[in-house]
Amino acid sequence: MLKWTGIIFLVLLLFNIRLVIYGLEQLSGQMHIIRNAVPVELALKDETLTDSLKQKLRLIEEIRTFAFDSLGLKRNSNYTTFYNQQGKPVLWNVTGCDPFRLKAYHWWFPLLGNVSYKGFFKKEKAEKEFYKLKSKGYDADLSPVSGWSTLGWFSDPVLSNMLRRREGSLAELIIHELTHGTIYLKSSVDLNENLATFVGEQGAVLFLKSKYGENSSQLIRYLSYKSDEETYGRHILSGALKLDSLYTLPAFQSLPLKHKLRQKYDLIAGVLLAVRDLPLHNKKAYLHDFLKEPLPGNTYFMSYLRYRKKQDVFSEKLMIEYNGSLQNFIKGMKEQE
Repeated sequence: MLKWTGIIFLVLLLFNIRLVIYGLEQLSGQMHIIRNAVPVELALKDETLTDSLKQKLRLIEEIRTFAFDSLGLKRNSNYTTFYNQQGKPVLWNVTGCDPFRLKAYHWWFPLLGNVSYKGFFKKEKAEKEFYKLKSKGYDADLSPVSGWSTLGWFSDPVLSNMLRRREGSLAELIIHELTHGTIYLKSSVDLNENLATFVGEQGAVLFLKSKYGENSSQLIRYLSYKSDEETYGRHILSGALKLDSLYTLPAFQSLPLKHKLRQKYDLIAGVLLAVRDLPLHNKKAYLHDFLKEPLPGNTYFMSYLRYRKKQDVFSEKLMIEYNGSLQNFIKGMKEQE
């Protein structure tokens, strides 16, 4: 019996050898960061860190306490250590999408199920995966990651680049990632990310009100940023619907490839040009530079579907089902796991 169990295990190992190698590489990258992270208490004594950065480290502990005590997120040791990135990205994500359908490319992982992005601690590995998708005809995107959650497998450190954020954005990021460690639905990446986005933003507003007050500059600045994100996000989601409608037209599907690409990118360019007419507080941050930047593909629109499609649904759910209580909302969503 043991012999056959060993043979079956060996066959499964060989069949998934690439996945095993990838997992070991990710483990190595994660462990490198963990081994080189120091307790926040020691970082606060580091004379090479500026007072403003140390202030942000102290702020993160306040955000953690608020998230646990006032929002009911799962208590853990995340963000109690500090890793100095030296200003460089440490993780890159690759995403893919069908060129003429808003259908994300998925990777399968044990325990997590189907996931619509793949992370790499080595940029050359990420680039290899990126070009592999491109060679197969997929739209693909490669971008650095500002933060991530290991879902409780490890104690996630504060990354030094996080400390560049303003108070509201930092609170949103920390609460977003702590939400992942509290609620995670297998093979439901879009739901998980939309939920973490919603809780992160709503939680950040509550934290800023609690710490700085209703009329504070920190809250006003974050609400302005949040308003722009919502306005721009709805615009891009509207563009995604237009793309989806285009792709499903029989007349479009029968076109030669070069004409399909022309219509696709004409529509995308039109969506980006229309940003000029949006009522944004900081319009410059959202305008596309057509002279310096290539037009994005379907992966750009998929990212907004992944993170923002369900925001209005969650907002309505919060008010109607939970009477505006974010803590009860989180508890209710946790029960749906």
